[in-house]
Amino acid sequence: MTRPAPRVVVLDDYEGFLARSPVLSALDGRIELVPYDRPLREADLEAALRDVPIVIALRERTPFPADVLARMPDVELLLQTGGHAYHIDRDAATSSGIAVALGRASIRPSPVIAELVVGLMIAWYRGIVPAVQGMRSGAWPAQPGRLLRGRTLGILGLGRHGITVARAAKALGMRIVAWGPSLTVERAAAEEVELLSLPRLLTQADIVSVHLRLSPESTGLIGARELELMGPNTFLINTSRGAIVDEDALLAALRDRRIEGAALDVFTHEPLPPDHPFRFLDNVICTPHIGYTVDAAFDDFARTSVSQLDAYLRGELDPELLINPEVLDRHSATRGGFLGGRTAPAPPPTGQ
Repeated sequence: MTRPAPRVVVLDDYEGFLARSPVLSALDGRIELVPYDRPLREADLEAALRDVPIVIALRERTPFPADVLARMPDVELLLQTGGHAYHIDRDAATSSGIAVALGRASIRPSPVIAELVVGLMIAWYRGIVPAVQGMRSGAWPAQPGRLLRGRTLGILGLGRHGITVARAAKALGMRIVAWGPSLTVERAAAEEVELLSLPRLLTQADIVSVHLRLSPESTGLIGARELELMGPNTFLINTSRGAIVDEDALLAALRDRRIEGAALDVFTHEPLPPDHPFRFLDNVICTPHIGYTVDAAFDDFARTSVSQLDAYLRGELDPELLINPEVLDRHSATRGGFLGGRTAPAPPPTGQ
C-alpha cells in the first residue's frame, strides 16, 4: 500500500512566491506543499513541523540553532535556498539526522545586488527619498542633488556581487577601489579596479559598499575605528550581512554625523524591530532585506528546490549539495535510507 505523499513545509514565504510557483507543480501528487507566509514563533514552528520530513527555508529568515533542531524529530531534509547556512547549527543538524542542502549558488557575476546598490547610491545622492516625502506632504522641495560621476566607490569584497557593482559604477563614471581578505592585485587589475588596504580605502572612498561573506573574521569588521576613518562625508551601504557592521557603533556615528549617512538592507536581527532607531534617523535609508527578493531569484529557488526534492524522493540526494554529507551514512546505517527513497509515492508511468 502506497503511503501518503510526504508533507513539505515552506517557511517564511512572505511574498507567496513559492506557494504560487508553477515550477513546484511538477511535483503535484508526489508531495503535499504547506507554505507559511509569516514568521513562526519557536512554539508554533515545533507544531508546524510535526510529522513533516522536508522543510524548505527561505534564506536566513528562520534560524536553526541546536535547541530548535532538537524539536524537529521528524525532519530529514532541510532545503536551504541560497548558498549560505550561517543560521543553521551544522553539528546539531547532523546529530539530529537532518540533511542540510544548499541551493546552487551561481558563480557568474550577478546583477541582483548591483541593481539595488546603484539604486541606493542614486537615491542618496539625488535626494529621492526626501523629495518624495516632501511631494506627498504637499510641498515642492527645493534641494540640490549631486552626481556620482567622479566619486570614489570603495568595494569591500570583489566577488560575484562586488564585481557587478564595480562594473555598473564604472559605467556611471565612478572611480573604483577595492579591498578583500583574499583579493589579489591580479584579480583587481582584471576588473580595472585599484586594490587598497582597508584603512586607505575607508579614508579615500566617498561611498563604501559591503560585499563580504559573513565569517568570524568579517563579523564586526566595520566598527568605531573604521567609521572614524570614513569621516563625515562618506556614505556606507550594507547589502551583505548586518553583523559585518557593528550596529551600535554605526548608530552612534550616524547620530553624531561622524559619517554622512548609510543605506542598510540587512540587519543583525531581522525583521528589524518597529522601534529600532535606524528607522527614524534622517541620514539612513532602510530597506527590508530586498537585495535578493526579485522574480529571477525566486524562480531559481523554486527550480533548485524541485531538483533536490526529486532527488530526495528517489533516494538520490547529491552529497556535494549538503553541508553535512556524513548524515547520509548515518541514515543508511540506522534507518535504511531516507524516507523519500523508501516511502514516497512513485511518479506515474510514462504516458499516463
